[in-house]
Amino acid sequence: MEERLLSARFRYINQQLYTSSSQEAARLFQNDPEAFQIYHRGFAQQVGRWPENPVHRIVRYLRQRPASLVVADFGCGDCKIANSIRNKVHSFDLVALSPLVTVCDMAKVPLAAESVDVAVFCLALMGTNLQEILEEANRVLKHGGTLMMAEVASRFEDLRAFVNAMTHLGFKSVSKELKGFNSLDDLLHVKGITTRILELNSQRMTCRRRPSSEEAARVLAEEEEDVSASWEPERSGKGSPGSGPEADGSPEQGAQESVSSRACGEQQEEEEEEEEEGSCYSEEGEDGSDVYFYYTIGERWIDYLQRTEEGGLLRHVRPKMKRKSENGLDGRALSPGKKLCKGSEYGRTLGPCTPSPTTTFGDLRNAKPGQARRRRIPSVAPPPELQDWLRTFQRWSGPEKLLALDELIDRCEPSQIKYMMQVIEPQFQRDFISLLPKELALYVLSFLEPRDLLRAAQTCRYWRVLAEDNLLWREKCREEGIEEPLNLRKRRLLSPGFMYSPWKFAFMRQHKIDMNWRSGELKAPKVLKGHDDHVITCLQFCGNRIVSGSDDNTLKVWSAVTGECVQTLVGHTGGVWSSQMRDSIVISGSTDRTLKVWNADTGECVHTLYGHTSTVRCMHLHGNRVVSGSRDATLRLWDIETGQCLHVLMGHVAAVRCVQYDGHKVVSGAYDYTVKVWDPESESCTHTLQGHTNRVYSLQFDGTHIVSGSLDTSIRVWDVESGNCLHTLMGHQSLTSGMELRDNILVSGNADSTVKIWDIKTGQCLQTLQGPSKHQSAVTCLQFSSKFVVTSSDDGTVKLWDLKTGEFVRNLVALESGGSGGVVWRIRASNTKLVCAVGSRNGTEETKLLVLDFDVDLK
Repeated sequence: MEERLLSARFRYINQQLYTSSSQEAARLFQNDPEAFQIYHRGFAQQVGRWPENPVHRIVRYLRQRPASLVVADFGCGDCKIANSIRNKVHSFDLVALSPLVTVCDMAKVPLAAESVDVAVFCLALMGTNLQEILEEANRVLKHGGTLMMAEVASRFEDLRAFVNAMTHLGFKSVSKELKGFNSLDDLLHVKGITTRILELNSQRMTCRRRPSSEEAARVLAEEEEDVSASWEPERSGKGSPGSGPEADGSPEQGAQESVSSRACGEQQEEEEEEEEEGSCYSEEGEDGSDVYFYYTIGERWIDYLQRTEEGGLLRHVRPKMKRKSENGLDGRALSPGKKLCKGSEYGRTLGPCTPSPTTTFGDLRNAKPGQARRRRIPSVAPPPELQDWLRTFQRWSGPEKLLALDELIDRCEPSQIKYMMQVIEPQFQRDFISLLPKELALYVLSFLEPRDLLRAAQTCRYWRVLAEDNLLWREKCREEGIEEPLNLRKRRLLSPGFMYSPWKFAFMRQHKIDMNWRSGELKAPKVLKGHDDHVITCLQFCGNRIVSGSDDNTLKVWSAVTGECVQTLVGHTGGVWSSQMRDSIVISGSTDRTLKVWNADTGECVHTLYGHTSTVRCMHLHGNRVVSGSRDATLRLWDIETGQCLHVLMGHVAAVRCVQYDGHKVVSGAYDYTVKVWDPESESCTHTLQGHTNRVYSLQFDGTHIVSGSLDTSIRVWDVESGNCLHTLMGHQSLTSGMELRDNILVSGNADSTVKIWDIKTGQCLQTLQGPSKHQSAVTCLQFSSKFVVTSSDDGTVKLWDLKTGEFVRNLVALESGGSGGVVWRIRASNTKLVCAVGSRNGTEETKLLVLDFDVDLK
């Protein structure tokens, strides 16, 4: 009983706050200090039932902003914001629940003009002088400052009018989002409806007065025009332009509507969690782009408003309604089961609710336009007792009819039940996609997989139009990592006036390419010969250019399109054992202890880099700088444009075997069993990562994690900042000779003939690529994409695997000499091509490059 009394007192105080000015509210709490405690307690109970307290979202937003911003919290309550962020926060309220609170009138806060960066109203828009309070927020905000507002949407009759009216105060709306749910999926689950959060364009709009019910038909039919009117915040219990005596000319009726409106407001306060209707609008901006609005009544929302230099009025663009209806001003009928508030706009527009006469299934079916009446069974004459039986059925009550139908179904044969289903089912099928506004329909379709989207396009012409939406396919492309649309010179017409989406065409092309990799016919590869019987030690592939390095002291530049050798880079006096390439620049390292910088277009040696005293065994290029590692146990950082050695990194006590460079840090692995992290600018070693018990042969570095592979059979994951070993990945039985890292996925190839897929964040082995079709010898090279893993081996094969399932797909290359000396030394792949460097150590296989093409014909 006490709780009910407190709840009633809270609702009374809440109503007082909404129907009085901020000055009167301050006096109320001064005269009755206990009232604020009761109000705050009731408020906390109510907020506790919500899916999320809006203040938590505001706190998360402010934590992402610079700590130097000054915040003003209007109606701060228990100072949740001030206690949760590092920023300086001015907390204002009518009563102090915390020492941080400054007690004052919200329309007159003790702050200098333009002194804060962010002003916050979290469930604090109260009082009949709301305009004065918002003007005060405008006064204290700096130019370009942010006004954050979180409020129950049912607080206003017309949210769009409220947002538009903010332009009178010098604000423009830059973002709006639905509140109370972690995601839109949660909203759909709770409300059982389909909606879409549409971005509110930052274009400033003037406010438009709400049309009365007599103007509804004329407003919907008028052409675009400019309308502006003064704005006053709409409050529970107060008249509005559509609800006062002027709305229909009757003082008595107007007074009744005013009282009814106040009662409706009280009911909304008591039932905040009750589901209400929402609406979506779309406007066309002055630049021809779409300007979207959304609002929902009864849900919580946050509005970010940015102050502008000047708050003048801009031209108003009348909304173009997505769907017109005879049911109401906004072109929508109420959802089933909705109750109308007395005196609401819906009530005046739709008219009084009257019970409809009983409608039979036959009436519903025959009322459908363009649908023929159900076919009767012509071969059987109606039995003479049929009409008496039907009249008896009609006389029964609803429950009695259901009981009779239940008994009848039990006595029917399966064929008769099938007949009933064929008659009944089509009447309850609804094309809900066509009934939705286009934005919502596209949002629903966005959840479909591309394959299902293509099937949906075959349903009807309207679904086909939706399924060809360019933005819809853009999102599908980005999910697959496709960044550019495919624009053909001649776009194919699906039908007169109807063309393919460029993004869809790009997606379809990529799908065909993937299918070519997976199961397409393997065309005869291009064969590139040029290094005689020497070993190809390094391979680079970028665009349509291939660069191969060999122990014959040369590098060769090939065209991946024609297969021709376009340049032979001659100049090294020892075998080439490492290389890097960017555009037309090639860098090579040799046993002659030098690096050379080449122009691949002309074949000219631009620079020869001297300094190492032994074989240059590894290198890594980033921008205009390359880091080289040598068997002399040192690393050197070079500028490839000037040819200068910028820094020398010394600390390893054995040959450097692998190196990675991200432009800031250098990571090196060596035969001294260690991995070192270097600051190249100071030439200092920041971490020495110890843990391996044998030589380190391979490295990967993504800026945060270091992954090292060793002859001790283990792979270790390190944190680059702390130098700690996060995970030790065990499972291989021999040397890990090659690895590749993307995001948190690591693929490792080992001399034990297996390939493993790891998650470096958890340290778990996700897949082991083995089985009857696994490699029969050491894995020499690997590369992976978002779908496939390509591996090569000493057994003379190149295999394709599914990244997600770990299943073997097929052999891409299988040398006839495999198993008797034929080897695939190196592989490099692009989206559409695979380059393999093959040969043998005993003369059974000629040294050459194989180029396989998986591209599709665009004709």
